[in-house]
Amino acid sequence: MTTVFDPVDLSGTQLSNRIALAPMTRSRAGEGGTATGLTVDYYTQRASAGLLITEGIQPSVVGQGYPSTPGLHSAEQVASWREVTDSVHAAGGRIFAQIMHAGRIGHPVLLPDGLIPVAPSPVAAPGQVHTHVGPKDFVEPHELTDEEIRATIGDFATASRNAIDAGFDGVELHGANGYLIQQFLAPNTNLRTDAWGGSDTARIRFAVEVVKAVVSEIGAERTAIRISPGNPYNGIEEPEPDAVYTALVGELEPLGLAYLHVLEQADGRELTLALRKQFTGTLVINVFSEGPTGPEHHTVIDDGIADIISYGALFLANPDLPARLKAGGPFNTPDPKTFFGGGAEGYTDYPALDAV
Repeated sequence: MTTVFDPVDLSGTQLSNRIALAPMTRSRAGEGGTATGLTVDYYTQRASAGLLITEGIQPSVVGQGYPSTPGLHSAEQVASWREVTDSVHAAGGRIFAQIMHAGRIGHPVLLPDGLIPVAPSPVAAPGQVHTHVGPKDFVEPHELTDEEIRATIGDFATASRNAIDAGFDGVELHGANGYLIQQFLAPNTNLRTDAWGGSDTARIRFAVEVVKAVVSEIGAERTAIRISPGNPYNGIEEPEPDAVYTALVGELEPLGLAYLHVLEQADGRELTLALRKQFTGTLVINVFSEGPTGPEHHTVIDDGIADIISYGALFLANPDLPARLKAGGPFNTPDPKTFFGGGAEGYTDYPALDAV
């Protein structure tokens, strides 16, 4: 029986175990959206995971949705990430960059030169976004033209090439959590009636074209995507997600991607299993749970539901999580203060296993 502690071949990238660090927004980038020494520490401390997936990294200036998030669209940003990847590799780890365009999630105060957030349709997200000058209501985004859509696809491909140049082992395209790719997938955020919307086939086109562009740039074996079917986060409404996501995965399956990462929702296991049958490559799962994904959830590997399991909050609190899972604990309790905001306590210095 395969266990979470067994190695796995990820399209030619050898992983020491089947535990992944889930991508989590950190909002601690340096000037110009660069990675910092704290970024190096954070990922290096967690390098015992089979796979590290970074926080969302914007592929363009207008792709930024939160304060102090990093990019991969300038030479300075690429150089700063090289320090992270070199350190992770020296520690024996493997790391993918998550490329995330926030789309309508964001605010003009976060963007330079009079830019406003963009989206498939001019539909504002409900609620507010945190900015460096306090909470701000989401604004009506600029509806992307056909030419701008194609340019945005190019931004994803360029950022992915920059990621490889920065030493990453691959990229994960963020198609989940209500950001731009999912905004094209969801019927309440994509009201278009052209070739990019109006039917399931048209709504998946942007996601498929982004993946194909990245595959063409860096190879399928270094390209992955994360999806969250039915996830209502950031105002997404997908009441019947099965059809669009099975159509999407049907288009992606022949490409030979490194992996498909499913952020599972409540009552989403049936769709996960359907996608598992449909996708013959490596499946990464972030298990739905009322609280943080815990040690009891890695049975999804034992049961063959997925090939890799990603941990979020528990990995924040336990940088040496694989060792703790193997030992059966003890586990530090995640602290909500560590999730966002510059200087939050406990970011890197939770007690190590040999200190408790």
